[in-house]
Amino acid sequence: MFDKVLVANRGEIAVRVMRACEELGIDTVAVYSDADKDSGHVRYADEAYNVGPARAAESYLDHDAVVDAAKKADADAIHPGYGFLAENAEFAAKVEETAGVTWVGPTAESMEQLGEKTKARKVMREADVPIVPGTTDPVSDPEEVEAFGEEHGYPIAIKAEGGGGGRGMKVVRSEAEVEDQLDSAQREGEAYFDNDSVYLERYLESPRHIEVQIIADEHGNVRHLGERDCSLQRRHQKVIEEGPSPALSDALREEIGEAARRGVKASDYVNAGTVEFLVEDGQFYFLEVNTRIQVEHTVTEELTGIDIVKYQLRVAAGDELDFAQNDVELEGHAMEFRINAEDAANDFAPATGGTLDVYDPPGGIGVRMDDALRQGDDLVTDYDSMIAKLIVHGADREECIARGRRALAEYDIEGVVTIIPFHRVMLEDDAFVAGEHTTKYLDEEMDFEAVEDAQEKWGSTQSSDGDEETVEREFTVEVNGKRFEVDLEERGAAAIPAGNPSSGGQKPEPAGGDSGSDDAEIDGDGERVTAEMQGTILDVNVSEGDEVASGDVVCVLEAMKMENDVVASRGGTVTQVAVGEGDSVDMGDVLVLIE
Repeated sequence: MFDKVLVANRGEIAVRVMRACEELGIDTVAVYSDADKDSGHVRYADEAYNVGPARAAESYLDHDAVVDAAKKADADAIHPGYGFLAENAEFAAKVEETAGVTWVGPTAESMEQLGEKTKARKVMREADVPIVPGTTDPVSDPEEVEAFGEEHGYPIAIKAEGGGGGRGMKVVRSEAEVEDQLDSAQREGEAYFDNDSVYLERYLESPRHIEVQIIADEHGNVRHLGERDCSLQRRHQKVIEEGPSPALSDALREEIGEAARRGVKASDYVNAGTVEFLVEDGQFYFLEVNTRIQVEHTVTEELTGIDIVKYQLRVAAGDELDFAQNDVELEGHAMEFRINAEDAANDFAPATGGTLDVYDPPGGIGVRMDDALRQGDDLVTDYDSMIAKLIVHGADREECIARGRRALAEYDIEGVVTIIPFHRVMLEDDAFVAGEHTTKYLDEEMDFEAVEDAQEKWGSTQSSDGDEETVEREFTVEVNGKRFEVDLEERGAAAIPAGNPSSGGQKPEPAGGDSGSDDAEIDGDGERVTAEMQGTILDVNVSEGDEVASGDVVCVLEAMKMENDVVASRGGTVTQVAVGEGDSVDMGDVLVLIE
């Protein structure tokens, strides 16, 4: 077994992996960005290393920085969690090539084979696993999409090769949308997965989203751990997951589980993974393989009693699975509620800040919390909006729902907007309680008036930014003859004496330091198109002098892993463009001036 594992992630999944390591007697190493220096995963780890600024591309996604941190810490393994580099075959290969460091996951070759959707479809088709009609080679030209539409009809799903969770997927409902949606899917694929390759599928109108958890070792053993139903989604992002699925018969459940095993075995896959399917009218179709641990792995752990993360580590260390397929039994029913810092009553808009003035999670029998928070923490808005996960387990689905109602009512959060009120509404919703919802239910059928009422009744509001001034200093200290550079931070107090320029000391800087930004000056009295949330500019659609109409898209803003069109509220002439592709912006920043 490993001596020390670096967890190349943040937040609750990093803490989840570290807890498994601690139970196995393994030391843990955290990596963190400047934005996360006070985060829970940093507090939990045995040691921690800064890997760069807040922007993920310069920290958590920086291959060299993460591997260098592992070398500095003398870690003998890297666990990627989910998101960030978890499905990056290039990074996996880099770790595999690093002497003395083991990659906790499938091989880079397997990740490339199954992580790219067209390759995965070929593997599954050869293993006699049903697939949705679509292309098994990438497409790059609008004419190819139009030809597919003529053959199979509309709507068509354009999907990024490396995509998942709805990112990099666009739905084309007519020939007129082909070019714009193809460009958008390619742009998201490049932005999120460093891969602009896309493929096509027939778009199923009202499917259930079913996924099968698998674990495989290097000795040829493949086990499936049952299925999870992830059909409750908004904009293709899962919000509640459960297992077993209320929509499957026992016969169909067995058929899907064995299809997942068969496909994975044919690909020579090793470690944990998830095979996802769409189910419609009693038929199931392969969707994709997630070559990593899933957010909702907790549901399967509650049903089976199997610690999937521990088995990831054991398999990576070369151990053989110590249970047979017939040993896997699903007991009762489990649900996971994603606690996102979003306002469900406002189209799930991400929170723009806040402090956890109160954080009192639920407990009791059948209740599990996966989080990295503590009371007093500031909300970090630079990354994913999910801040915690609540998992409940009961003897059957009815008890599970009742336990979920009780746990959500107990969950006390103040100072940060969350979707807890939304979850409480869903556990009273007729379609969800009956298990009749599909992946389209939230976006196309549900009446959100009850959510708006629940947000007023039970929801917390964003706390105002703290008034305390933060003073940071750099010191050089000497311990037992060895020099160290130390950063010291003090809040709500007078500036720390550090000398003055005339005495060789450092001159105090403003709290928080220099932002390093060269904000463009906005000159004019026209309409100021501003950012509605913090994020990154993916694309700028206008130039100075362009004529725009009300509703025209002026730029595309990525925030919380979602692509958002920024539109002009009135027509006019663009007189100034204040941002460029790749720029980071804050809420309220002026993007474009129109007169």
